[in-house]
Amino acid sequence: MESFDAVIVGAGPTGLACGIELKRRGVSAVLIDKGCVVNSIYHYPTNMVFFTTPELLEIGDIPMTSLNEKPVRGEALKYYRRVAEHYKLDIRQYQRVERVSGDDGAFVTHTIDQHGCPHQYGSKKAILATGYYDVPNMLNVPGEELPKVIHYYREPHPYYNHDVLIVGAKNSAAIAALELWWTGARVTMVIRGGDIHRHVKYWIKPNIENRIKNKEVAAYFHSRVLEIRERSVLIETPEGEKELKNDFVFAMTGYRPDTEFLEAHGIRFDPASHKPFTNPDTLESDREGMFLAGVLVAGMHTNEIFIENGRFHGKTIAEAIAKQLA
Repeated sequence: MESFDAVIVGAGPTGLACGIELKRRGVSAVLIDKGCVVNSIYHYPTNMVFFTTPELLEIGDIPMTSLNEKPVRGEALKYYRRVAEHYKLDIRQYQRVERVSGDDGAFVTHTIDQHGCPHQYGSKKAILATGYYDVPNMLNVPGEELPKVIHYYREPHPYYNHDVLIVGAKNSAAIAALELWWTGARVTMVIRGGDIHRHVKYWIKPNIENRIKNKEVAAYFHSRVLEIRERSVLIETPEGEKELKNDFVFAMTGYRPDTEFLEAHGIRFDPASHKPFTNPDTLESDREGMFLAGVLVAGMHTNEIFIENGRFHGKTIAEAIAKQLA
């Protein structure tokens, strides 16, 4: 069994920032991710443009360059690969963490790699930086298990000349609707509220609203999906139930942290805010020696912490761990 001062679960921007800050302080660490480096960003839509500017995505004092004012997905992937290489971080990709056993000073992280082989890593400290993109919010309707239901939109080409339903009204739903319509899909949106969400990016919102106004994209407001069938979808609208011809459903209903995984590891949550209990000065959780980084700190309020502010958690945690190990 390999041993380190710290194990970092998650190799997203926040996990990388933790690894960098630990290395700067002479604390040995290994990063483990069930997918690739910055796996969540890899799964973003292929043509996605970040809302933020390059400097707000930077970690490790490495400048990020972009051809335009706002970086795109491909530029972010290249940047974080470069950062990982520059700092020579020890990253084990495609290993799923099954559990972290033991106690402060003597943790054991158990993983399974893509070949089904088990691995164990000993560590004095553990950092959970797993983000929230892995668990989609389910519709909880009959038929959601059908292969035609998709929770992660990537690109529009495969859906050309098909009847596509999009559930949701936030950024991911609006972007998917526009790209699919531009590519020749017949797009319908089902939206619980009365309009496109106010937080949709300012260059996207009027575009999708105009497509709806011109009836180029069909939209049912104050509506919800009742059942997903092989060739159709049953929805409830203010005018009653409607059955729509359908080939694919994109459930763009957001994502949440894997709270079951956290709770299984002794992480407790505030019942009112749904945020995990952490020491605000160190980000150490109720389980001694186990730290939380990134969006996990916000609990279910995932709109409070992004790469822009989560990247600073690495310094806070690294300082605390270096002090405890001194």
